[in-house]
Amino acid sequence: MVNWLQYTGNNFYSQCITGTNVSGCFKLICLLPTGDKDSVEEVQKIIQQLTAEISYKAVRFQAISNSGIHNENIKVLAPSQFLITVPLRGLTGYRECQVRHWRYYTVNGTKLLSSVRDPEELHQWLEVEQFSKTLQQWHEKDVNIDGDLVPAKVLILFRELVEKSIVSCNLSSKVTVLESFSSVVRVAVETSESQVEVELVPAVEIPTCWPEKARWPRCLKRWPSQEKVQCIKSLGFDLLARSNYHWQLCFSRAEHILMEGLDEDGGCRMKCFRVMRQMKEDVWCAGNKPVITAYHLQTVLFWTCEKYPRTKDWRCFPEAFLRLVQKLHKCVSQHFLKHYFLKNTNLLKYANTSDLDLVASKLAVFLENPVFCLD
Repeated sequence: MVNWLQYTGNNFYSQCITGTNVSGCFKLICLLPTGDKDSVEEVQKIIQQLTAEISYKAVRFQAISNSGIHNENIKVLAPSQFLITVPLRGLTGYRECQVRHWRYYTVNGTKLLSSVRDPEELHQWLEVEQFSKTLQQWHEKDVNIDGDLVPAKVLILFRELVEKSIVSCNLSSKVTVLESFSSVVRVAVETSESQVEVELVPAVEIPTCWPEKARWPRCLKRWPSQEKVQCIKSLGFDLLARSNYHWQLCFSRAEHILMEGLDEDGGCRMKCFRVMRQMKEDVWCAGNKPVITAYHLQTVLFWTCEKYPRTKDWRCFPEAFLRLVQKLHKCVSQHFLKHYFLKNTNLLKYANTSDLDLVASKLAVFLENPVFCLD
């Protein structure tokens, strides 16, 4: 609850807030939405049922857990856009690959004369031999080419299982597989309030080591604490099947720990994040497939927390919030937002530049006259 709001009936009355070096005043005329929680719970229940059926049909896939709105498998990118990771079984004892190999195949298994391009920093190849213990099924041709686990082939198999399981679970009225130009698996889920688009992503969970290419923290920083850094790095990372050849690195457990206990010092970091997310969804970047997602905002928050680690930097909400929005505006204007764990990865590299410029212009208007207008 934003403590400077007063609520009477259906009307919200805002109180002007002033702070040192903050021009104008803020006016907030609505609370954060309560529908998000219900939507997450509905989608989670349906996908849990679906993935349980998939796991029954194919032992390599594991059902997602039913652990409430803080489920680490679920990312709410926007109110109607979710990403849910589906863990893969039978791949344990991961180790980094030390030898570079050239690949000369297509995802269909056809031989090429020239090698497939190397992965970008956020991606990597994945060989079965990188695991000390594997199920025999991961060596089969339906997912494996020349010893590589090929994401596109895993996704083809997974899509077939999703389609069959929707029918066998009698979920056809609630879940529809969406057409896609790529191999990713997206479904439309009908909730009591609206339709939600969900990307279902097979994921190799690697809780035993930290990837070498993620050289984090870059130097000695006051935020997060060294104790939290060690805890985060002990939780490992995941590899997601979201492209044809290369697996995408994912740090969802690390990000969850960073968000946990963010304001143990009595600061307003989470309040800033929630209000910024609401402004993004209602004013700056609305729509079903926004160019800026909650994940981008979370990354902006991490960078700002690192730059301003002191408790006193997060005492005054207006100042702290403006600082966060200014950082977001800079990133969107420059079309550049650095991944928090992989310094050479730009999270906005493939974003539509016209859409980014439109968001930047709205942010600029807000910064000229900081007024919350969320009705």
